[in-house]
Amino acid sequence: ARYPHLSLRERASVGRAALALRGLDLDDPALDREDFGSWLSSRGQSARTIEALWDLVGVATLNATAGDASLGLAAKVFKTGLLSEPGAADIGWANAPLGDLHDGRARTALDAAGVRTVLRGRAAAISRAEGGGWLVDVETGPGRREQLAADTVVLAVPQRETHALLPDGALADPEKLLRIGTAPILNVHVIYDRQVLEQPFLAALGSPVQWVFDRTKSSGLSGGGQYVAVSQSAVQDEIDLPVAELRDRYLPELRRVLPAAKGAEVRDFFVTRERTATFAPTPGVAALRPGPRTDAPGLFLAGAWTATGWPATMESAVRSGLHASREALSALGLPFDNGVLESA
Repeated sequence: ARYPHLSLRERASVGRAALALRGLDLDDPALDREDFGSWLSSRGQSARTIEALWDLVGVATLNATAGDASLGLAAKVFKTGLLSEPGAADIGWANAPLGDLHDGRARTALDAAGVRTVLRGRAAAISRAEGGGWLVDVETGPGRREQLAADTVVLAVPQRETHALLPDGALADPEKLLRIGTAPILNVHVIYDRQVLEQPFLAALGSPVQWVFDRTKSSGLSGGGQYVAVSQSAVQDEIDLPVAELRDRYLPELRRVLPAAKGAEVRDFFVTRERTATFAPTPGVAALRPGPRTDAPGLFLAGAWTATGWPATMESAVRSGLHASREALSALGLPFDNGVLESA
């Protein structure tokens, strides 16, 4: 109701659409066959309202604009992230590098439990072992391979790699995996000689710039200056542009969005690209996403692209791991209460 970037009439129309969204049944498979943009338009949402509100949240969480996103997945994002409780839309961010949170702490726990972690390794093949169980061929380095024997395997790689590794008969229709599309994420990194961003992060409207984050502290940058990262989702038309062209596109926009950047010197500018960062949340994708179980005893699937009910978020990835581990432990006759509390 207080969102300042829409008129009073536009905010009223958003309220009506939100009420309609709240009434949707997330378990209804028909939602996945409709695109979110068409649904919004049929509920009186103008192109400006979709861009200034629905896509502001949706592009960042779905990695797709409303017209390219499944209504089912979009409804999950907005019902959980905006409509479930008053504080549902609160935004948190990490002050520490994500590598410390996702790798460092997990590795410490795994090491303490006696788990061997192979870094920069690659699963090359999975085959059934004589007498039961599995053999996993692993490339552990340049020219180095070893074979691991396992009673249970959780295959947690992207969908196309999963298709290549699955043994015959593991899924009734493995070709579905190849029909799950991918979507890119582009990150533009700029180091200025002074502070240009006062907030921890911001989102821009009416600009090619989407979200801007202050990475100075988390990157360990010293010697003055500020490191800002521009995170760009659903950028199929930009992901392969040359760095020089991206520089010409984004630096003027950052000077417009961040007035303090107008007189600042750019010390460094570089780009990171994830061409297949997430699965594409297109209408119909739910029918293609498998659950954690396969038809091969002792072989389970995990990944944000599996059937978690969520789009390709970290929440989906975590849930897929919980689901796969629960199935694997149950198959082994072991307890599987992980004590993790999950939101709806």
